[in-house]
Amino acid sequence: MASLPGAKAVHTIVLDAGPLLQNEPSISSLLAQAEVLLTVPAVLAEIRDAVARARIELTWRPFLTVRDPKPASVKCVADFARLTGDYEVLSRTDLLVLALAYEVECERNEGGWRLRRVPGQARINGPAPAPQRPPGAEPGAGEAEVEEEEEGRPLPAMDDGCAAKSEGDAGLHQGDPTQKTDPDRGKASTALDQPSAEIRGLDRSLATLTLSPETPPPPPLDPSDNESDGWITPSNIQKHLQHAHAGPSSSPRTAGARSQAPVLQVATLTTDYAMQNVLLQMNLNLLSGSLQRIRYLKSFILRCHACFARTKDMSKQFCARCGLPTLRRVSCSTSAAGEFRIHLKKHMQFNTRGDRYSIPKLVPGSANTRVNAGGGGKGGGQGGWGQALLLAEDQKEYQRAVRDQERVTRTMRDLMDEDHLPALVTGARGRTGAAGRLKIGAGRNVNARKRK
Repeated sequence: MASLPGAKAVHTIVLDAGPLLQNEPSISSLLAQAEVLLTVPAVLAEIRDAVARARIELTWRPFLTVRDPKPASVKCVADFARLTGDYEVLSRTDLLVLALAYEVECERNEGGWRLRRVPGQARINGPAPAPQRPPGAEPGAGEAEVEEEEEGRPLPAMDDGCAAKSEGDAGLHQGDPTQKTDPDRGKASTALDQPSAEIRGLDRSLATLTLSPETPPPPPLDPSDNESDGWITPSNIQKHLQHAHAGPSSSPRTAGARSQAPVLQVATLTTDYAMQNVLLQMNLNLLSGSLQRIRYLKSFILRCHACFARTKDMSKQFCARCGLPTLRRVSCSTSAAGEFRIHLKKHMQFNTRGDRYSIPKLVPGSANTRVNAGGGGKGGGQGGWGQALLLAEDQKEYQRAVRDQERVTRTMRDLMDEDHLPALVTGARGRTGAAGRLKIGAGRNVNARKRK
């Protein structure tokens, strides 16, 4: 669908909770680039902050269209997310937003012909549907203009020789009406006498060609225009800034082509990486916070270097397949063609320091066989370093530590409080790392020689 003069870059934008909470982009920027703003009721229900809800009700709600997707759309998106591996990290609200984008895309484009059924599909589902004209309908504006142009175009003028020959032929046939002619010969002569379509078109072009001796010569080309086209100068900085905030196509070199660029029927605006990955692999349009179209996405996942399993849940510390703490963060990318690729180092050397060590002997008479409650809490090696060893995900000590960490996070004091001191200053960091993750195993320096 070609864009009309004055048409907006996107017809419908489906919004997630991220742009509403961050107010980026603003509602005025969205209305300048889109005709319709859509969201689901679950997105508005997720916003619990009183100030944010008041701002959304005042500035966003009058321009938002709230709509629920159909169950069939939710099932289709959920099945696709299972194939990409993002289903386990997508919430119910995320699936509803994806389903709404999929449903409106099918409505605006008369089906899901431009989408993909499975990740990595080489081609789209099918060609675009041809516009059908109902029987008895009048031709469109383009067809009417072509017909009027053909009717109003003047016929090429004939020279004197052709005119005399035509008059002589007409007089010959009129003067001898009883002359018999061969029908086959007449057809052949008629076919030879009639010029081809290419010759007729050339004659028309030559007939309409006019030369004016007063035509001014073309102005000389300025070499500085081509040299300064790609440079930002004080004279064209405002032009570059306007193109940068103009919409999905923001290159100054494509300013003339932007008016002819097709209008995006449906696009989704979200800050969730899992949702962005599903959108790109389904071939749904995706916008960034600056209303630029995203065609390439780079994010991170966890990959087990022991069994090569992958997970999108970045809070995991143990592999779900082999159960070992061998998950490593790796970068991955998704292209506009739906290709999902993991980027690994060519000569990666894993640090095995501290992987092998001796576990302290079991302490009889204790529930966890590590701490002797009757003996004054002794056990677990010298200094009790093995009393709280975390070795597996289903270990009760690990489950208890996870619950305690979640409770501390929920009850954490406000960082803007004047009496609050960070854990780095107070030294009360416990057994959590710099990123708030639990310490698995005995650490890297478990086999280091102790000084006497």
